[in-house]
Amino acid sequence: MVLPLPAPARTGPFSAVLLDMDGTLVDSDAAVERSWRTWARRWGADPAAVLAVMPGHPAEATVRRVRPDLDEALVAAATRDHLEHEYVDLDDVVAAPGAAQLLAELDAAFLPWAVVTSADTRLARARLGAAGLGFPVLVPRDMVAAGKPDPEGYLTAAELLGVRPSECLVVEDSPVGVAAGRAAGATVAGLRGVDADLAIDTLHDVLPLLPLEVPA
Repeated sequence: MVLPLPAPARTGPFSAVLLDMDGTLVDSDAAVERSWRTWARRWGADPAAVLAVMPGHPAEATVRRVRPDLDEALVAAATRDHLEHEYVDLDDVVAAPGAAQLLAELDAAFLPWAVVTSADTRLARARLGAAGLGFPVLVPRDMVAAGKPDPEGYLTAAELLGVRPSECLVVEDSPVGVAAGRAAGATVAGLRGVDADLAIDTLHDVLPLLPLEVPA
């Protein structure tokens, strides 16, 4: 278990941007809630309790938290059951406000960026595709040994981009994600009022934090 590091003092400019997916790049709130409510009914869990603990966590972690009585085989089965529903429920999944512009600006300025998500590869590709968003580097849950709040996903993304984690701006919307970014040694910008190093209202607020000078 990697212990969280003190919050860094860096406020920019940054060498790379690492973005969470659900609730950050992609507005999937309605689909996520539908999927977990359906799962809760099928597996005898309190839907309100499930929705309270699931933000930012991988599906398996949520299953373990709300059904601690399940053995390993049933945890695996319950997780698969939930994911199979999420894979096909892409109604209402759209790009978050400012997402397309932000990614276009990053690409135009050749500033490295990656998506780091608690979703597995299949789900991440499905939701990003439904939202019409491409990506240069994707670090999904099934690519790392430990999910958020462990920093492995963000450390892996920084390594793949060839930058130091301390030079990265992480953009998150959940306390679990903020903890992961901070534990990696990055500066974290928080959406939706989540407590982070920098407060932003939308992805439009990320652009002024970055050294975006588009080459002529």
